[in-house]
Parts: sequence; structure tokens; C-alpha cells
Amino acid sequence: MSEWLETYFGDYINVINGYAFKSSNFLDAGTSETLPIIKIKNVANGNVHLNGAQHHIFDASLSKYLVENKDVLIALTGNHPQAESQVVGIASRYKLNEKALLNQRVAKIVTKDESLLAQDFIYYFLIDKNTHQYLASQSSGSANQANISKTDIEQIPISLPCPEEQKAIASVLSSLDDKIDLLHRQNTTLERMAETLFRQWFVEEVQEDWEDGTLGEVVEIFDNMRIPLSKMERDKKKGGVLYPYYGAAQIMDYINDYIFDGEYILMGEDGTVRTDEGFPVLQYATGKFWVNNHTHVLKAKPPYSNFLIWNYLSKKNIDEIVTGAVQPKINQGNLKALDFPKLPEHLVVEFNSLTKPMLIKINNNKKQIQTLEKLRDNLLPKLMSGEVRVNS
Repeated sequence: MSEWLETYFGDYINVINGYAFKSSNFLDAGTSETLPIIKIKNVANGNVHLNGAQHHIFDASLSKYLVENKDVLIALTGNHPQAESQVVGIASRYKLNEKALLNQRVAKIVTKDESLLAQDFIYYFLIDKNTHQYLASQSSGSANQANISKTDIEQIPISLPCPEEQKAIASVLSSLDDKIDLLHRQNTTLERMAETLFRQWFVEEVQEDWEDGTLGEVVEIFDNMRIPLSKMERDKKKGGVLYPYYGAAQIMDYINDYIFDGEYILMGEDGTVRTDEGFPVLQYATGKFWVNNHTHVLKAKPPYSNFLIWNYLSKKNIDEIVTGAVQPKINQGNLKALDFPKLPEHLVVEFNSLTKPMLIKINNNKKQIQTLEKLRDNLLPKLMSGEVRVNS
């Protein structure tokens, strides 16, 4: 470590703040002359996406705010550091082939000189928990919303290895991320194959004599088994084998205990309950896991399968069952009353048979993803601190 340079992040990077586009100039649909706009919501929790993105006409004057594949982005405004789902200060890597434009309160971090600070190293430095904790400590704002500035980012202390070791560290971590991305893409392909089959059989070829029914008739709900844990309580459950701790929209933590063991569908109950398209926020949980009290826990009744129910719900508009103007909520009564047609049993059984191999592959990939993510998350702070060294 003695040969690592103790300096400040701002000496080696440029922070490019997004542009303050006028909302009146946004377009809901893109054309060949427009690009999507990346806002705070599109970089939430370290996952860059273009869901619900608006568009803006592109011209040369906006080139500074152009975002391309592998660019490093960071949200400057978001939830308070003590909130359960923190957004501010979480770095993301843009992994889409489509170019985009950067909106205000989202910044792009670029090296001043690749020969001194490798661009790939920047991303891993920013997602290191120590860096994130530092930014959280510098944030300002209200009790519910925090802000960080360009200066806050520039003043992050950094222990900088030589460029060759930077690239070696980034290479190790990137190899894990590349494998994780490949497995995610495989699952997306398999899910789309199942979705296509479901749509063909149960949407496009729906028969008039199929009777109406409700979701409550085809699923069991296990909400009474949920147990919320505070962060302090979860921090006490870190030794030994760890299992996912699910919130309304994502895995929030890993703990050494579980209350479910099997295959279940999780559907957001309050807070984050619907996508921009009006579909429910779903998670497919398998194996041993824990669930807090912000997501419904569902399991299909035979002859239905969880995978069939998942495919129905994933493209089902749920606006009619969402209540609450400030805090969206789906209560259990409304969930059970959601319409679900009584499908012919022979088609249900055949769908289950055809899609079972897909589901097995998807679940195996998910297990690999969790293993690789744990390995990466354990390695990252050790590599960034010099506790574990790699040959340059």
C-alpha cells in the first residue's frame, strides 16, 4: 500500500452535470432526431434503464451531455442516507447500446487522463461501500431528500494504485460483472419465450366461453408469515450462510435466517407497487429467503404454476386496484378480486410442461448470479483498499 498515492478524486476526474432541459420541450415518443433523457429515476439504485424515458431533439450543442455505453453516472439528488431505499450517491454504469442525454441532477464522471486514472476503475471506486458512505456523510437536504454536489464528489479521498494495477483490479471485477450480465440476458430471452407462448395461448386465442374468475381463486397468499426487520436487526444476522431479504421492489439485504423456503411470487404492496406502464412490481423468489411487510407473498394453486401466474401478472394493468394518492397501496382484498379468467385445464397443464425447462434454467441462472454478486461484493472493498492485490 505504501506505493499507492493518497490524493483526492477531483484531481483526476471531471464531473459533468446534466443539462436543465425545459419540460415543455420533452417528447413522450422518440424519433430518428431525438434521444431519450436520463433522469434521476432512471439511475435509481445503481440500475440504469430507459423505462418511461421522455425524449428531446438532439443537436451538436448538447454533445457535452451525451451518454454512451459504459459511461459512469451518479445521482446527485435522492432519498436521505438513512432511508431504506437510498438513491443519492449511488453510481451506475450505462450498459445500453442506445445513446441518451443527461438531465440535471444526474452527473457523468470522466477521467481527465486514462494514463493516470483508468475509466473502468472509476466505476468500481464509486460503487465501493466506503466511497458511498463518504458521499452519504457529505449529503445535505431535507429529512426525506438528500443532495450531493460536484464538489462533494471531487473531494472524495482516494488511495490510487498505479494505472496497471487499476486496470488489473477493474479487469477482475469486470469479468464477474460480464458473467452476471450474460446470465441476466439469458433469463430475459427465456422469459420472453414463455411470455410469447402465454400471450398466444391465453390472450390472442382466448375463447368467448372462458368464464370470468379472480386471482384469489388461483393463488394462496402468505402475508401473515412476513416479518419486517430494521437495519439494526438485519446487521445482527450477518454470520454464516446468508439468504436474500426482500422488500417491495428488490432484494434489500442478505441475512443468516429465512422464513420462506420454496418458490413464490412477490408483488409490491405499498410504496413501489406499479411500473410506469401500470403493471405490478413483481419478484420471483426461490429457495430460502426472508420478506418484509411491504410485498405480498403469493403461490399458485394446482393445476396452475407460479410461472403461469407470473406471466399473467407481468403484463396486467393494476391501476384499478391501487389505492392511496400519496402512498400507493394494494390491499389484500383488492388483490384477491383482481380478474383472472378460468383457463382450460389441459392448456394450463401443457403450458406448465413446456415452460418447466425454461424455469429450471432461469432459477439455476439466478443462483449463479447471486453467487457471483456475493463474490464480487466481497472482493470489491478488499481490492479497492489493497487488502487483496492483483498482478498488474
